[in-house]
Amino acid sequence: MTDLFIGAMSFPVLLGLIFLRVPIGLAMFSVGFTGLWMVNGSGLIAFARLKSETYTTFSSYSLSIIPMFLLMGHFATLGGMSQALFKAAESWLGHKKGGVAMAAIGACAGFGAICGSSLATAATMSRVALPEMKRYGYSGGFASATLAAGGTLGILIPPSVVLVIYAILTEQNIAKLFLAAFVPGIIAALGYVLAISIYVRLKPDSAGTRPRIPYADRFRAVFAVWPVLAVFSVVVGGIYAGWFTPTEGAAVGAFGTGVIAWVGGGLTFATLGESFRVTAKSTAMIFFIVLGAAFYNGFLALTQVPQEVAAWVVEQGLSPWVVLIVILVFYLLLGCLMDSLSMILLTIPIFWPIMQGLDFQFVTMVELHSAKLDTVLDAPPALIAEAKALLAAGNELPREMLRELGIRGANNGALNRINTEQIAIWFGILVLIVVEVGLITPPVGMNLFIIGAMDRDTPMLETYKAVLFFIASDLFRVVLLVAFPAITLFAIPWF
Repeated sequence: MTDLFIGAMSFPVLLGLIFLRVPIGLAMFSVGFTGLWMVNGSGLIAFARLKSETYTTFSSYSLSIIPMFLLMGHFATLGGMSQALFKAAESWLGHKKGGVAMAAIGACAGFGAICGSSLATAATMSRVALPEMKRYGYSGGFASATLAAGGTLGILIPPSVVLVIYAILTEQNIAKLFLAAFVPGIIAALGYVLAISIYVRLKPDSAGTRPRIPYADRFRAVFAVWPVLAVFSVVVGGIYAGWFTPTEGAAVGAFGTGVIAWVGGGLTFATLGESFRVTAKSTAMIFFIVLGAAFYNGFLALTQVPQEVAAWVVEQGLSPWVVLIVILVFYLLLGCLMDSLSMILLTIPIFWPIMQGLDFQFVTMVELHSAKLDTVLDAPPALIAEAKALLAAGNELPREMLRELGIRGANNGALNRINTEQIAIWFGILVLIVVEVGLITPPVGMNLFIIGAMDRDTPMLETYKAVLFFIASDLFRVVLLVAFPAITLFAIPWF
């Protein structure tokens, strides 16, 4: 057997183990370790890699952001921030048809901005919003589907644990990925609100209303969410202001939410210990999956499977857009069977080399020269005018003119780096969205099971039917972002 054949056969073996309910981290580790043994003909290299891979994986500074964001989410819950967010949104929307459900979506979006985990957002907001929705006559399936969909905002609205993992795998800037996720996150929340509005009009008996609240009480409820705004502003604002790195921002956010929870009385020695325990347990689970993926991906790289697949796709001469759509459809199907983090770790090392080989040409050489020319201040006005005329006619600037203008970093290498970064950011957001759809797609949507465990009186079939409206909203958003990449990339500085 050739190395390439061994690598190709490892994928169905891995899926078989997953279908047999072997934990995804253990399945990837086992296949990767065994594959290394088979390729090298000896277990010595596999065991040696066990030592080196473990160290190199967990010595990554960027990974420390994960426990910090998870801890921040736990402290935020103890500080009553989830309740405050829901009460504020409910006070303004609750009297409308479907308003309590819309308030739950808004609260999920706000909590996702200080949590970073979809499952944690879904579980936390369900404890707060589910009893209130049942109280005002919301059907069980509609309420469960709303909270399951709202929970997905936890991994889309920054900060996001899954985006951090994606950034590490593709070697991209975490802050730029966070920035790119803002507008799609807002579109997601608005899309869910629209889905709720359509649902309650088609099925009026599925939702009740609550009494209108006086404006004085509404403004008091809004004021109560100041801790959320403060933490989000300091963490995200501090990252983009250059005060600290994303990892340092996560630590600042965890400390800030901890202080707020302590002042509010929710954080005690007992709850502090429990927060550390839950955070450590969640972090250990994520890190073991990361380690398993590192072993499996290292084995795949040794067999040249990703490189060969990427080369084969490029040789077919298919349109980049066709390849992208096929990849996204694959993610939608895989999302019905696997959790989001596992999908990212398993597939990105295979799909990212393919995307790198495709020419979407977001930025042309003329656009790069034009952007560089705008930064030139001390060149002769006549020379600048001549350069602008060339660019206006759609021509690149000659090398001699670039030298005279003092423009550097405007060559093919720089252009390729810019386009690669833009493709990576755009593709990352698209993957995050289709992975998010998988969290609420039957039969194995993780968020659906989280909510189902908290609302055992509601048949899962009712939740499945109601969640289709939210899935339709997600699919429309995917189409929108594929058709208009600028929605994702417009705020990203590219040179």
